[in-house]
Amino acid sequence: MQITKVETVYVDEFWQMCWVRIHTDSGEIGLGETWYLPKSVAAVVHELFGPTLIGRDPMDREGIWDELFKLAGIFTYSGAELRALSAIDIALWDIVGQALDQPIYNLLGGKTRDKIRIYNTIGSYGEYQDNEFEQKDPVGFLQSLIDEGITAVKAYYMAPYAAESGGNFVSAKQIKEGLAPLAKQRKALGDQIEIAHDGGGQWALAPAIRITQAMDEYDMLWQEEIIHPVNAETHLKLAQETKAPICAAERLMTRFEFREYIENGSAEIVMPDLIWTGGITETKKIATMADTYQTPIAPHDWTGPINVFACAHISMNAPNVMIQETNRAYYKGWYDKFIEPNIVIKDGYLLAPEGPGLGTRLKDDVFNRSDVNIQETTEGYKWEATGFKDPGQKVSHFFAPNVPDGQDG
Repeated sequence: MQITKVETVYVDEFWQMCWVRIHTDSGEIGLGETWYLPKSVAAVVHELFGPTLIGRDPMDREGIWDELFKLAGIFTYSGAELRALSAIDIALWDIVGQALDQPIYNLLGGKTRDKIRIYNTIGSYGEYQDNEFEQKDPVGFLQSLIDEGITAVKAYYMAPYAAESGGNFVSAKQIKEGLAPLAKQRKALGDQIEIAHDGGGQWALAPAIRITQAMDEYDMLWQEEIIHPVNAETHLKLAQETKAPICAAERLMTRFEFREYIENGSAEIVMPDLIWTGGITETKKIATMADTYQTPIAPHDWTGPINVFACAHISMNAPNVMIQETNRAYYKGWYDKFIEPNIVIKDGYLLAPEGPGLGTRLKDDVFNRSDVNIQETTEGYKWEATGFKDPGQKVSHFFAPNVPDGQDG
């Protein structure tokens, strides 16, 4: 089995999302995904990684990951390069699962559970305008989740207040205003639902301590990215000042960045994002590292549908998974436009995917959309530090459906 073609696919409607499809000579098509700046990701795939993949055996996932990571490290690894690698890695796992007729969680060592508890992150799409719902009726919004069997949620109570001071100051009045919806929710609903708080990495340490201590009376599930994850010792100081566990962080890339936060105990809950931090291969290693320190993980998701499937396989396999992020405005609102089947959520739990590989695929009509953008690499050559061995070879071309040959797509 050899790789014959590497594609990137994105649509203008959801311009932040990029899919990678990897084709083999035996007919498998592996699907991966990443989120944010798809044109940058596509450039990395087709200028750097794609030519390196042509002719390779997708079974060699570990070696391929290491080679591509070191290849990107010639320049810098933690940007579009790592997002591209993450999507490629997921697609390779999908291929191998299809070839062996096994779901990915079986390839990771099998299941430790058949379902994982979810929490809902607030988003809006179509009939689910949950951002507006929460602002108008914070109690009613949480009750609507409880009615669906969802017993945990994540919110952004203090996010509007950081911009005024650049995150360097927060007043008592702002804290009282920001936490007023939370106070109403707890008074009305008690402990019927767990509530996590995300600070978006916007605050300096002093105001972060003030905010988290003010929220301690509400028994928060965790405090996530109240400060930017650039200093593990600062995170540890925050953890020592607040009752709620500190969750860190989807902005940390690879096990090499997570290591210090796990070792010093500042990441009391570890939150890797599969489609940013290195795909399934790397997230499994992060989960194992966290498990060594008796630390749970909570895979991050506020993105596209393939990420949730990839997360589901990690969540079924890794014993220290605590809970899985989802967004009902997304999985009920627009995932069905692009994939079949969709994820299955029942009574507040994400169920294990069925079928080989990821357990889903892009719908055929995605490729007939007027706003689809596709780029492919079919020729391979070897990259060295000074460039490709044969830089004159043409590697890829752009096209869009229904565009006559010879015209730009």
